[in-house]
Amino acid sequence: MSAHEMNHATPRLPAPLFVTGTDTGVGKTVVSLLLMRALFRRGMVPFYAKPMQTGCRDPYDTDSDAAFVYRHVPELAERDPAEAVGWCFRAPKAPLHAARDERNGVETEDLMRRLAILRATHACLVLEGAGGLMVPFTADALCVDCIRAADARPVLVARDGLGTVNHTLLSVEAMTRRGVTLAGIVFVASGKRPTPSDLVHDNMEAVAMLSGISVSGIVPPILDFHAPPEAALTVADAVIDAALGL
Repeated sequence: MSAHEMNHATPRLPAPLFVTGTDTGVGKTVVSLLLMRALFRRGMVPFYAKPMQTGCRDPYDTDSDAAFVYRHVPELAERDPAEAVGWCFRAPKAPLHAARDERNGVETEDLMRRLAILRATHACLVLEGAGGLMVPFTADALCVDCIRAADARPVLVARDGLGTVNHTLLSVEAMTRRGVTLAGIVFVASGKRPTPSDLVHDNMEAVAMLSGISVSGIVPPILDFHAPPEAALTVADAVIDAALGL
């Protein structure tokens, strides 16, 4: 860890943020990118970590989430995305099965040790999961177990369209039953056609009413990830404010 990161004057998060989702492909990596950019512009020194990556050959692959984040965060342009990845497997499957396909199973103890090291090393940490909360990372550890092990505050990413109320509430319930406190819920504009505004409003209202947690905002379509619109960064700011208790 750099001296700058260890400096007590450097702003820090009270707990790591763990970006998870209601499903795969909902926009977790985009939200992780936005959180990283928003944290950097607050003067923090965030570290992005992807403990489990599947569906790519290595951390530099086109489909690598770490490579995507590092490519679009200016402060990480000269850094090696491999530092962010714990394990990387080729098959686009749950980590447990992708690892098994390569006869390279991950021990739960090793995974938990890595999470502990990340938390101890970085005062400002953004973790990104793989798939949804109940995805098996190892034979006896789900994604949600990693959130608890890292003592992190989850950021739940969901689509803004039809069906998201059910998926979001089920995810919230799964975390609540395990004593996990959310940092926020983020909707991401999905699909080629925009979701009708009245449906988006209804979805946000239903989630807030039935879970007691308001949606932090909606990430709009982003045409250039090198320059995300302010509306997208504002959503990340709202999540960070909630994590900081502001």
